[in-house]
Amino acid sequence: KEINHLKTQLEAENIYLKEEIKSDYSFNEIIGKSEALMHSLYRVEQVAPINTTVLLEGETGTGKELFARAIYKLSKRSNKPFVSINCATLPSGLIESELFGHEKGAFTGAVQKQIGRFELANGGTIFLDEISELPIELQSKLLRVIQEGEFERLGNPKTIKVDVRLIAATNKNLEEQIEQKLFRKDLFYRLNVFPITIAPLRDRIVDIPILAEYFVKQFNHKLGKNIKKISKKSIKELQTYSWPGNIRELENIIERAVIISSGSVLTVEQLHNPNFEKKNKFQSLAENEQQYIIKVLEKTLWRVEGSEGAAIILDINPDTLRSRMRKLEIKKP
Repeated sequence: KEINHLKTQLEAENIYLKEEIKSDYSFNEIIGKSEALMHSLYRVEQVAPINTTVLLEGETGTGKELFARAIYKLSKRSNKPFVSINCATLPSGLIESELFGHEKGAFTGAVQKQIGRFELANGGTIFLDEISELPIELQSKLLRVIQEGEFERLGNPKTIKVDVRLIAATNKNLEEQIEQKLFRKDLFYRLNVFPITIAPLRDRIVDIPILAEYFVKQFNHKLGKNIKKISKKSIKELQTYSWPGNIRELENIIERAVIISSGSVLTVEQLHNPNFEKKNKFQSLAENEQQYIIKVLEKTLWRVEGSEGAAIILDINPDTLRSRMRKLEIKKP
């Protein structure tokens, strides 16, 4: 029985490690020099050598998994497994099986025994991303693992003991989730031992050119381009944008710009916040004016003068409209 158990665990570990090898993440990818980033990295260095539970808080796309891996690599468990699971990507009916494993026949479709992620992470670190998405009925089971270091597989009453360091991450305010009865207060206190807040990209303006240049180098290599630099105007455009999707969005925009670029200087298209990001948010007068002028110009097919031009609709002199377009950096696509 013991040999069969070890064989099953080794097979599960091999499958998981093959998936991990495909991962592109590394500690070197936390790039920047902003004060906000340096503070977060200082917090990482403080907590990494200790077996304390860590809660990473930050918006989508800020790089929470990179920080989790940084903590792992600087920890005393760095030669043991790092197991990652995103609680938001699995159907609620499968999360328990993924975390704690199941026996053959434990439920419909369980055609063979499966080792859970906590068992795979034994001796090492487990990273639970989007912890707020964990179903409320499973939160008590997670709490028990944190408190007692034990659980049962689905379909087996035998208690399994594990020694695991837990890192959790959330893009939601867990205290608000508690008020809405979506998250257990006792679990929150167990997770919130050492919180690290990761700043959104809009609060790391000095890091934007550094990150943009890093992504240009990556996509130069990947796409066979030879872009030498990013135009100053594009850098300014990148630094004034609000980045609702954070670093992930910056990476996507740079990739798109590299794909359509034909020269050695990269130019980034004018950036606009998605419509769903604009709802319930106040905008500056300049932003409102810019968007309204663009709408009118699109309606007139970018004609400024004449009886069907934008200046007539806006009831201003064509030269005044051109001046406003220059000031607001409005250009025909």
